[in-house]
Amino acid sequence: MGWFLEHFIRLFLAGSLFFIGLSYSYKASKYTFIKEATFAPSSSTYDYIVIGGGSCGCPLAATLSQGGKVLLLERGGSPYTNPEEINIQKFVHSLADTSPSSFSQQFISTDGVLNSRARVLGGGSVLNAGFYSRASYSYIRESGWNESLARSSYKWVEKKVAFEPPMMQWQTAVRDGLLEAGVLPYNGFTFDHLLGTKVGGSIFDKEGRRHTAADLLEYADPRTISVYLYATVQKILFRYNEGMKPQAYGVIFKDALGIIHRAYISSKMKNEIIVSAGAIGTPQLLMLSGIGPANHLKSHGIQVVLDQPLVGQGMADNPMNVLIVPSPLPVEVSLIQTVGITRSGSFIETASGLGFGNSWTDRLRGIFEFVSNQSGIPSKFTPEAMDSVADTIRSLANPVLKGGVILEKIMGPRSTGHLELLTTNPNDNPSVTFNYFKDPEDLRMCVDGMKTIINVINSKAFSRFRYPNMPVQALFDLMLHLSVNLRPKHASAAFSLEQYCIDTVLTIWHYHGGCQQGKVVDHNYKVNGVEALRVIDGSTFLRSPGTNPQATVMMLGRYMGQKIIRNRLSQGRK
Repeated sequence: MGWFLEHFIRLFLAGSLFFIGLSYSYKASKYTFIKEATFAPSSSTYDYIVIGGGSCGCPLAATLSQGGKVLLLERGGSPYTNPEEINIQKFVHSLADTSPSSFSQQFISTDGVLNSRARVLGGGSVLNAGFYSRASYSYIRESGWNESLARSSYKWVEKKVAFEPPMMQWQTAVRDGLLEAGVLPYNGFTFDHLLGTKVGGSIFDKEGRRHTAADLLEYADPRTISVYLYATVQKILFRYNEGMKPQAYGVIFKDALGIIHRAYISSKMKNEIIVSAGAIGTPQLLMLSGIGPANHLKSHGIQVVLDQPLVGQGMADNPMNVLIVPSPLPVEVSLIQTVGITRSGSFIETASGLGFGNSWTDRLRGIFEFVSNQSGIPSKFTPEAMDSVADTIRSLANPVLKGGVILEKIMGPRSTGHLELLTTNPNDNPSVTFNYFKDPEDLRMCVDGMKTIINVINSKAFSRFRYPNMPVQALFDLMLHLSVNLRPKHASAAFSLEQYCIDTVLTIWHYHGGCQQGKVVDHNYKVNGVEALRVIDGSTFLRSPGTNPQATVMMLGRYMGQKIIRNRLSQGRK
């Protein structure tokens, strides 16, 4: 019977993977308009050229295809070629993959924090933890968006990619712990951003399959859209009409073989180029095209089209701080589902049972050897507590984490930095500075968030996922032994939450800014000082929307696509 059951499970899993593969293969074959850039003509003309097939670019291009001929250029590949790589089980692996063909391009900010940017059709929605939550109503109003159109745009996105997650034991315990810690009221399952504790949406379905912004291309008109992969835009082309502003009229892009292609917008008044390359890629490309701080561009030998010193300014990343919590009980594999939205400005989230791979395992084994020699462990720990720390690290030093992480992210943030070019190669990362916790208000919110996490861990609701002889202090000390970033560590971080926040800060990949609305672009996302060029993506945000920006970034693509088409139609009737 045991033999039969084992083989039945294997066949069942194989069959499941087979049908998952069929599902993604169907999408790949259905999208006949998606091709590698090596198949692109040397020269072509369109009504709209969208640069960047990410979380915003895909819904934007799909919507624009309903009103014109559209070209979408994406520097990465397709998420449909290897569906197992974007399954929930591979979350950490995909994000940490440093191979040249990976979906993730690593970079390290000057703050000493490890980060990554997407290079794949679907953008960050192919790599992230999947949490789907709308912006608050106040954020929508402050952004100048029409509330009715924004709401319908969110719903358009949600029909394809958003699901109610299956709440299991770990996520439920953290939810109940948040309520016990006073993060009230309980708002149940909702896409809305509301104070208190809630269960948000997920772009992972109940089988753990990721649905990405690339799925929104199902809305596209296949007769009027062309999508090219491995198409790296080198620069935007401008011409100068007498007595007028510089006008964008085309782009130069290279395919995977390094062959140059040119694409142009036709000369109709409302045709335009739209940059949706993300908070890192968009300001970088504007600079490479001659729009940015004049002296900086000249230092790289770039001809200045427009001296715009605010390009690359206002860069921000919501800092994340975490505690790893080993569990004496098995836990489910889960990414972000439960969230506590506190009145103090911090957001509490959790994940469990993650697969970390060999690099993480090897690192933790090294720490285990360090701990086994009783070096660096505070003497106040009892022998039993020391044994618990050793057991903890043993359990952690496996490919799959027996336990979870509880994290906090702060609202905003107020602290901002800047982006600068290091080279003129668009494949290279620019230099990025986020200035984490430069504003003391950001640090205050982090401390309040960590206090809430401590209360959750100490709650009765969470107690069965705690080793009883391991104090929370041991969890802090464990984190301080991990190489979570390249920042210097201070002895005071073991007992000062302020120093702990500063020393162990991580990215939550919610970076934004660099081409901010009201500074680089106007309220219609048109680049100030030039014609026929817009920026529509997270680089325009003054602050990050809600607990996770991806829903709003996707919504913005749909929202602005509709506005552009409506404006084009109204002008045509005049």
